[in-house]
Amino acid sequence: MSSAEHTQSLDSRERLRTLAGPAICGAVTGVIQAASPLGFWWLEPKTVYALGLALIAAIYIGFSVADGRWQVIAAESAVAGLFVVVAALGVRGSAWLLVLGLAGHGLKDLWQHRTQFVRNMRWWPPFCATVDWVTAGILATAILTGIAFHG
Repeated sequence: MSSAEHTQSLDSRERLRTLAGPAICGAVTGVIQAASPLGFWWLEPKTVYALGLALIAAIYIGFSVADGRWQVIAAESAVAGLFVVVAALGVRGSAWLLVLGLAGHGLKDLWQHRTQFVRNMRWWPPFCATVDWVTAGILATAILTGIAFHG
């Protein structure tokens, strides 16, 4: 193994070690988010999941404001608005829209992590992507096993 290959191997391991904390915390948070309708028993589960999706998407608006570039604020606000629309459609439509919204937001997080479009967010995108994908996976499994998502 050459010196460059050894350094690249160490960099890869360091990146994985850096992602481990956000991923573990994200998985735990994703399970809690999947169970969140239990804490809001008076609302339909789809409504609770839709509120969670809208909240997750809107957090990036705060990060973009902290970044300070107007282009980033505009882009993140538009993207958050799109996820709010998907969430709203998921309340009255198929719960699969919420699964797609969560999975799609996870992909947006992955893109954010790769590009660093919003500055100074090292741990948030991998954390949030894990939350999104764990929640989407649990919700998809629930749908496939016949769990009803209405009151």
